[in-house]
Order: sequence, then structure tokens, then C-alpha cells
Amino acid sequence: MNKKTNYDAFWMPFTANRDFKANPRIINRAKGMHCYTDDGRELLDGTAGLWCVNAGHGRKEIGEAMAKQVTNLDYSSPFNFGHDIGFEFAERLVEFTPPGLNKVFFTNSGSEAVESAMKIALAYQQAKGNTGKFRFIGRELGYHGVNFGGISVGGLAPNRKGFGPLLPADHIDHTLDISRNAFSKGIPEFGAEKAEQLETLVQFHGADSIAAVIVEPISGAGGVILPPKGYLRRLREICTKHDIVLIFDEVITGWGRLGSSFASNLFDVIPDLITSAKGITSGVVPLGAVFAQDEIYNTVVNNAAEGAVEFYHGYTYSAHPVVCAAGLATMDIYQKEGLLERASGEIGDYFQEGLHSLKGISSIIDIRNYGLIGAVQFAQPSHGKPIGFDILKKCYDQGVLTRSMGNTIALSPPLIIEKSHVDQIVDTLATVAKSIEI
Repeated sequence: MNKKTNYDAFWMPFTANRDFKANPRIINRAKGMHCYTDDGRELLDGTAGLWCVNAGHGRKEIGEAMAKQVTNLDYSSPFNFGHDIGFEFAERLVEFTPPGLNKVFFTNSGSEAVESAMKIALAYQQAKGNTGKFRFIGRELGYHGVNFGGISVGGLAPNRKGFGPLLPADHIDHTLDISRNAFSKGIPEFGAEKAEQLETLVQFHGADSIAAVIVEPISGAGGVILPPKGYLRRLREICTKHDIVLIFDEVITGWGRLGSSFASNLFDVIPDLITSAKGITSGVVPLGAVFAQDEIYNTVVNNAAEGAVEFYHGYTYSAHPVVCAAGLATMDIYQKEGLLERASGEIGDYFQEGLHSLKGISSIIDIRNYGLIGAVQFAQPSHGKPIGFDILKKCYDQGVLTRSMGNTIALSPPLIIEKSHVDQIVDTLATVAKSIEI
């Protein structure tokens, strides 16, 4: 007799627990582009798990690499000891980073990568003698994880409310402008002037108090919000002018999501620090990283006395050997199959045209996309309650996994997606959208 699962003990993250446990959506198996429910239903994964399973599910190469590593070296302390695979993985990763970002600080998640990047920025400013630079600037609708630094610079109100005093931070406006940019294909034309608000905040707080600015090149959890043409470059110029560290949070946009290893490479704007996670191991095991400019690393390290710890920060599982093995196998897959560039080619174009074919459905007010990331935004219902979660459930019932935030449905399928999968996603969204009464 099969034991019935008890759902009581698990306090689920970012989930309406009572709603879920009243009608669970249980996924117990996955392969390629598909996940499978506990009763055997096939679901097309339209979100790569949670923006992360870029190489598709069930890649045996990754599992085999991890199993081999476990039998060789399962764990070793990263504090004052090292292992070859950690250094090998770091060297491999910086082959993909923008020029100058040649140092890797390993973490266990995107949230930890953000915390680490913020502390690196502070350590760098201190090492330079900029002792008054302690403030951070984030952006409205930005998501930078769930630790206290991340929610301080993050711009999603529900993630911040109820958690008491946060770090000193201010926020520039988001760049979503449906009135001028609705149904843009790729980077929108209008809104680069929004970057000037950073200059205004610098003048308000004083450049001598601002340590760093952190933004996602493309906001993910905020609703897939794209940067207007010239916007990121202007942020770079302002930060350079005022000796402010520029951090790009590329936890979502990294590792092929847009058709390049990083958005920084694609948009030709080089930050001082990049945070990474998710696709770095194709979501198989938790891993995060901060990529730092050589000048930042050298300044912090050379400021300490000989033989002293230069940066009092780190994690028990930084550069965990089994995780590094998974990461190296993931990089092998990306390179062998050309997955990092695939979103910028024919399948990315097909995904774009498929999504924008939904234009004209009365409930849809905007469609946004770049590479293999996209969003469909629905009108606010007359009852005032956001409709995205209901759409997510309907898509699930029809065999497609999506991500909802407010009135927006986000899509970020595995990079192995084919045209038939795009068709299924689009057809399902069309059916659901046409059934909605606004």
C-alpha cells in the first residue's frame, strides 16, 4: 500500500500554503522539457523550474560528474584550504565574464551572492579610504533575493514589509512604461532618461555617501521589465563619474537566457560586480557566485596586512567540490550544444513572434520579451484582485508551467526548447486569455 504524503510539516516558500495544501500541485519527476505530476500528467516547463534549468531536466552528465566527485572528495573546508576543482571551476567561469571581471567569490545562492556583492562593495570603498560610503541604491520592482541586504535594495513591497529596519538604501524608478513601450519586441525605445534619476539621488544623498548601485539588466520577479535603449550605459557613466560601484544582478539573465553568457556582454555595458546563480549549475544543485573586477579584488586584498584575512566573509559550502563538479559539467553542456547563444538565434525569434501573436486578445495589455525570457501582462480585473495566480492555475490544468506575478505571466523556458514547445505555450496562453473576463 502506498503511503499518502503528509503536507503539513513543510512550510513552503513564496507559496499560499493554505491554498496549495487544499489542492496540491505535486511534481515528482522531470526529463528534458517536461515535468510530471504525481498522477502521471505531463507538464511543459515554460519557466525552466524557477528561471534556472537552462539545460533541461535530467541531464545525466551532471549527475555522473557529481557522483564521481563524491567518491573522490565529498567536502573540504574552503577556509584556509583549497581543492583543485574549485580553482578549476573558477578559471572556467571567468572565460565567460566581461573583460576585467576575473575574480570569483563563491556562494550558495543568488540571495547570498547579492549579500556578498554588497559587502565586497563596502570593503572596496573602505579599502580606498571612502569611509563615508555606506548607502546603496536599488530600483523599484527589483528583486535581489530575500536576505536583509537584498530586500533593502530590492523594490518589491511585499518582500520588504514587516521585516523591521533595513539597510540604508534608496531606489530609482523602474523602467516599465506601457504607455510608450507596450508590445515592444526586444529592448524598448523610450525611457533612457529614467537613468537620470540616479544623478538626482546622488546629488540628494551626496556622492560621498553612496557605496554601490545594484540593478538587474532585465528585472525578473518584478515582471520581466527591460531596460530602454541607452539606459544601462547611462547608469554606468553616472557610477563611474561618482566613484560608485555598479552591480549587475544577473542571477536570471546569465547563462544563455538572453543569448549570451551574460547580459553585460550582450549589451556591452561592463559593471564592477556581477551576481550569478540559477543557470550556473542548470538548477541541479544550489550555487551562487560574485564576479569581481580585478581592481576591486586587488584593492581589498592589498589593503590588508601580510598574512591577515583580507575579507571577513564566506560560507561553509563556498566552492563545494561536488557542486563545482556539477558546474563544470553544466559548462560542458552549454558549450557542446551551443546553448549560451541559442536564444539569440532562430528559436529566440520564433519565441518572440509566438508571444506577440497574442496581441489583440482583449485581456492582454502588454507583451515583453528578449531572447528566451518573456512576459504577458493582463489588464487589472474589475474586482481588483490580481489575476496572474488564477492564470497560472489554468495553464497548469492545461499542461503548461508558468510563473505569475500580479497580473503578469512570465516565461523562461529551458534553452533546449523547440518550436513545437513554443506553439504549445502560446496556444495554451491564448486559450486561457480568451476565457478571462476583465
